[in-house]
Amino acid sequence: MIEQKTTLPYSRNILRIAVGAIFFLPGLIFASWASRIATIQQNLKLTDAGLGGLLFCIPVGLMLSLSVAGWLVNRIGSRRLSMFSLILYSVALIGLGAAPNLPILIACLLCYGFASNLANIAVNTQAVAIEKLYDTPIMASFHGLWSLAGFAGAGIGTFMIGNDIVPFYHFSLVAVLVIIGLLVSWRFLLDDQSPAKSGPAFVLPDRALIKLGIISFCSLICEGAMFDWSVIYFKKVVHAHNAWIAAGYTCAMGAMALGRFIADSFAASYGIKKTLQVSGILTAMGMLIAILFPSLIVAMFGFVLVGAGVSSVVPMVYSEAGRSKTMSPGMALAAVATIGFVGFLVGPPVIGFLSQAFNLRIALLLVVGMGVCVTLLSTRARINS
Repeated sequence: MIEQKTTLPYSRNILRIAVGAIFFLPGLIFASWASRIATIQQNLKLTDAGLGGLLFCIPVGLMLSLSVAGWLVNRIGSRRLSMFSLILYSVALIGLGAAPNLPILIACLLCYGFASNLANIAVNTQAVAIEKLYDTPIMASFHGLWSLAGFAGAGIGTFMIGNDIVPFYHFSLVAVLVIIGLLVSWRFLLDDQSPAKSGPAFVLPDRALIKLGIISFCSLICEGAMFDWSVIYFKKVVHAHNAWIAAGYTCAMGAMALGRFIADSFAASYGIKKTLQVSGILTAMGMLIAILFPSLIVAMFGFVLVGAGVSSVVPMVYSEAGRSKTMSPGMALAAVATIGFVGFLVGPPVIGFLSQAFNLRIALLLVVGMGVCVTLLSTRARINS
């Protein structure tokens, strides 16, 4: 880690822009996949339960990366891991669009989940290092760029769906854009590689980090539900016209992006604990409104509240984890992000199974419950800032 500002290869603002760019790129990849899930479900003639089972391949891929994510970021540095993981992520996205059958799609989803976790750890480790160069919190603004990418990806996805462009061409275009963006920004990232770094591939986090991870887990179940089920909800429950089936997703992502750009100042004024409590309340209220009143305008409003609710939880938790006194920032982030990201990826398939057993409206009550849990857990957690 760079301790003195005079040793920086570029100004801190240039470094911040570069890190912001590598937050935008994985957000674009994930949003592109999420916007075409309904298309892939239709093409493969999958039931909601079948789709839920398919989506479970992503957290399995994530689990495969658990033993190496923290070790890799410590050994090769977050800069090099960003390059490797984002290229792998892009290739996996193309594979999802090209997969001709279910077995190949499953293999691509496993690779996709593996790469997504590596990218998540790498970019957040970069963000923690850059945040330490500033006197005010900036972590949420990085995550705001990830959400802004999701908003852009949703818009691109809506265009592709409206013009009957198959996922392969859609995903290939996105992958090319991501790789170009990576090549431009990579040289300006903070080089934190240290050959002297060594240690086990996996270290158990302490109790404080586990609590932060659980809060993130609950919120990311809600966020994952927005990504993977919002389009299907608007199609099957709201009965929106094809041109509007991505409206809920777009509303949630827009609110999430805006919320993250103002979260740093809100937390500075009212504290992280209060920010997390309000976030949980907004999430639960928004999803409940969308479930009880599944008309287009009201459901869109509900999804705005959900997006605003989940917007600040992860950046606040990651920022807190990066200040751990018991583990290096990379290892601490790997522990907390992994716990949380499991919720992000496990939540959607669980909702699929619940939807098959009951219906999608009842299944999404899980999001309401997780929003309540965020508020309760944040109230009981010992958060100093």
